[in-house]
Amino acid sequence: MAAYSFCWVWRQRHYVQDPPTDPCRAILVRIVNLTLNSKVALITGGSRGIGAATVRLFVAAGAKVVFNYQAAKAQAEDLVRECGAENCRAVESDLSTTAGAQQLVSSAIAAFGRLDILVANHGIWPPDDAPVDRMSDAQWHRTIAVNLDSVFSLVKHSVAQMKKQGSGHIVLVSSTAGQRGEAFHCDYAASKGALISMVKGLSTELARDGIHVNCVAPGWVATDMSAAALSHPPTREKVFRSIPLGRVGTPDEIAGPILFLCTPYAGFITGEVFNVNGGAVLVG
Repeated sequence: MAAYSFCWVWRQRHYVQDPPTDPCRAILVRIVNLTLNSKVALITGGSRGIGAATVRLFVAAGAKVVFNYQAAKAQAEDLVRECGAENCRAVESDLSTTAGAQQLVSSAIAAFGRLDILVANHGIWPPDDAPVDRMSDAQWHRTIAVNLDSVFSLVKHSVAQMKKQGSGHIVLVSSTAGQRGEAFHCDYAASKGALISMVKGLSTELARDGIHVNCVAPGWVATDMSAAALSHPPTREKVFRSIPLGRVGTPDEIAGPILFLCTPYAGFITGEVFNVNGGAVLVG
């Protein structure tokens, strides 16, 4: 536990641009073997929030990472500089279409010659409450296109490459809303619930190909997507009351379980929903 405490403090204060010199990487590899050496990962929505935290953690664990961004070019370029261009590539990609998702997979394979891990982290959550009888068709179709259709395409084309290589890991990022629903956000809840069903079906379908398929289900996390809601005092108070641990999560607290599911320590885990939401899914 002392090693973990050291790593947490050290990374917060001294994260370096050359991850192989990071002493925390050596500690993690020696003590827990949470290493992704020689692995290539595609992480969507990687320029900010949970995605950026996952990119940093995967690079620190030894992986080569390709991530996409849509509008946050400056943040994406900063992240590449931080992690090192030899370890990390940023690709501008609009994941509102299946064609865009297919091209992103092709770019990842072209960058490093293979693809071992897919983390489908991107997604949208329309912040304004929309009763179902007032929700526009345009909102419904856009949410489903980004949160579900593009994930189907990412998985489809990633699996084609992983089958050639004989193994792989897929982690889809769902939500508490995908398990218990979310009033006034039926588009978001439906898309995230569908991801869980995809994981359940694909895990058995792809097991014989050596491909593990799992899901991480966050609740409220301190990211740009939730910033507007959490900066509104009444909403923030309501959110905090709904979480047994009494706070929202951090991006790092979601990135850690994602990393774990892609390591040998999760070698006998597939088809699982890993809840990382402070217990909120149990009381909603």
